[in-house]
Amino acid sequence: MRGRFQGQTALITGSSGMGLASALRMAREGARVHLCGIDEQLNEAARQAAGDLAITVDRVDLTQDEGVAAWVRAAGDLHGIDHLVNAAGIQTYGDLETTSPADWDRVMAVNLRAFYTTSHYAWPYLKAKGKGAIIHVSSVQGFANQKNVLGYATTKGAVHAMTRAMAVDCAPHGVRVVSISPGSIRTPLLEYGATQLAGPGGDPEDVIAMFGRAHPVGRIGTSEEVAGLVAWLCSDEGAFVTGTDLRIDGGLTARLGV
Repeated sequence: MRGRFQGQTALITGSSGMGLASALRMAREGARVHLCGIDEQLNEAARQAAGDLAITVDRVDLTQDEGVAAWVRAAGDLHGIDHLVNAAGIQTYGDLETTSPADWDRVMAVNLRAFYTTSHYAWPYLKAKGKGAIIHVSSVQGFANQKNVLGYATTKGAVHAMTRAMAVDCAPHGVRVVSISPGSIRTPLLEYGATQLAGPGGDPEDVIAMFGRAHPVGRIGTSEEVAGLVAWLCSDEGAFVTGTDLRIDGGLTARLGV
């Protein structure tokens, strides 16, 4: 499917994991990609991975509206915007007792509010194109969740609702809005979570293997597999898909835990 994004521009948040994989996939198929992240070490790794592909990587703090607006406008004023992929996210841990208001606000700011602000500032450019897609990367934890992820799971469920609301409003203008809900995907964020769960002296790889066994397919997924779904949704092949969520979870949410 080479060339199906020729002449198109995509904005993607999250410069590692699923965001980076989506950027590489769409750029290889002809897109100009503007990628952003807050961690400059990960940003530099993304630049190295991009090589000669048409991918620009910028440092953006998605919790700061002025910086988000400037990043979106700089890209949109050059070539317009055809697609927006919100893939940035953070993982927080805590239950009702241990989740502090500061932790709650932080995860809401990155995992939910930033999805709104990037979409808000990109909307005039998307609307002007009269077609294209906004893809929100959510999680299966928006449907069913582990213990001790109160803030994180709440953001993911809210993304599903926001997707539906945006889709209804954007459809008359030719823009589709879809969320995707991955299961366990090998990313720096998952590796961080595995390290937290393993605890001092534990092996994160044992935790990751446990995650894999929880999926009926017997393994965790890859960022490249998620990127394939993102690309399909942004392409003309996904033109009749909007206002819904697609799970890419290896069957995780299909199996009862009893």
